[in-house]
Amino acid sequence: MFDTFRVRAAELPAESLLHGRIGPGDFLDCYSVASGLGPRRAAEVITAFPGWVRALMALRGVLTAPFGLLNEAPGDAAGMDRVGPFPVEAETAEELVAGFDDRHLDFRVSVFSRDGRVWLATWVHPHNIGGRAYLAAIMPFHVLISRDGLARVARLG
Repeated sequence: MFDTFRVRAAELPAESLLHGRIGPGDFLDCYSVASGLGPRRAAEVITAFPGWVRALMALRGVLTAPFGLLNEAPGDAAGMDRVGPFPVEAETAEELVAGFDDRHLDFRVSVFSRDGRVWLATWVHPHNIGGRAYLAAIMPFHVLISRDGLARVARLG
């Protein structure tokens, strides 16, 4: 699955656009790996989910449907710049930020690339107890998916 010696917990670079979003009660985690890939290419690799992740996402869709949670970003899918299922919100030479707002929480992922290193950070702003419960329930899977994505980035670049 992933090489734990290559992927490590890290501090998000100070220049990341996600820093402007962080508020009280928000969640932020970050992992990094040695890689020369740029942010767009790394984000494409990360969101080219393996079968086990796609199966978890399908299960998530079934389990959350009764609560009215989105399974994909709202809006015009055909005209929207995306990486995987996530709409791109901002892109610079060093960073790509993608994600969307839902009724239970807002989330964004940042893929930041500089000096032969790629960082993957996730910011979540829960709106209510449902958002906090959802975040707690998915956290073990989130960590596995994030680390696996970065391990695949490391193998390519």
